[in-house]
Amino acid sequence: MSQTFEFSPSQAVPFRDKAEIERCRAIKREDIEKHPNPDFQIRVVKEADLGFMVVTDMYARIKEAADQGRRCVMMMPNPCPGIYEPLSRLINATQQDCKHVWLFALDEYANEHGEIAPEDWPFGFMHSMLTHLFEGIDEHLRPPRQQLFGPSNQNIDHYYDLMQEAGGVDVSYTGPGWTGHVAFVEPDAPEFAGSLEEFKQMGARVCTLSPFTLAQNSMHGSFGMSGDLAAVPPMAATVGPKEVIAARHRWEVASLGVHGTATSWQRMIARLCYHGPVTPKLPSSIHQQLRTDCYLGQSIAANIQADWDKGY
Repeated sequence: MSQTFEFSPSQAVPFRDKAEIERCRAIKREDIEKHPNPDFQIRVVKEADLGFMVVTDMYARIKEAADQGRRCVMMMPNPCPGIYEPLSRLINATQQDCKHVWLFALDEYANEHGEIAPEDWPFGFMHSMLTHLFEGIDEHLRPPRQQLFGPSNQNIDHYYDLMQEAGGVDVSYTGPGWTGHVAFVEPDAPEFAGSLEEFKQMGARVCTLSPFTLAQNSMHGSFGMSGDLAAVPPMAATVGPKEVIAARHRWEVASLGVHGTATSWQRMIARLCYHGPVTPKLPSSIHQQLRTDCYLGQSIAANIQADWDKGY
């Protein structure tokens, strides 16, 4: 009886190089921090520590910039109430003035016509940042409202220019999606098609979301954690590789499990993005060529192996 069964990945899967997939799948916990680029530093930490580490880094950058009398410009992920609420409390507790802070949301949802969600849409990313961060900071400490930006139909074509006018982005905070997307830069979006060098020059735009991203985001708390695919808009406005590359520093974090369990779709895609080829088919893989602090949760770094005690 045959002991082998050969197949190729589904055509729906954006990255389908079987040899690279098998190589990355086999990367062990003890080897996952090793990388040939010394500027791409991978560290494995406890999931419970990562939120505190991100809050600490954001706050330290805000304070350092204030002490040095310069602006602090950051590209921010969403939705992150678990990061933004502690950050706003820390700012208030220390009475840290934030008038010098400029914030740019990485992305925002859009409808099938490319119309970007307004900031008062309760399920939107900009609404989340305003609600959980901006409004949580004591009014006399907040940055001016005009220093907080989210992608909109009015600014998407010059989002990069707005960042440069603010002084350039000091740091971007990102993490890979199930497809390997960075922000909402999808590997199979026609709006981001091109060679690697062309891809790296592509700036902010509206793009088509992958069905895998619809599935991933349908599990967000904001959409009821119920797999409601129809609740997630079909398109999004997003920064491009150009904005990520232009940042002076980058934090890349992979630590997402399924609501506290050991199950995680990031375990495999993190290996592909951080140890696979640098390619538009794995958008977050561009971090491998950049000065990046890359943090993996212990569960993400765990070996990939079958567990026959679990079914569905």
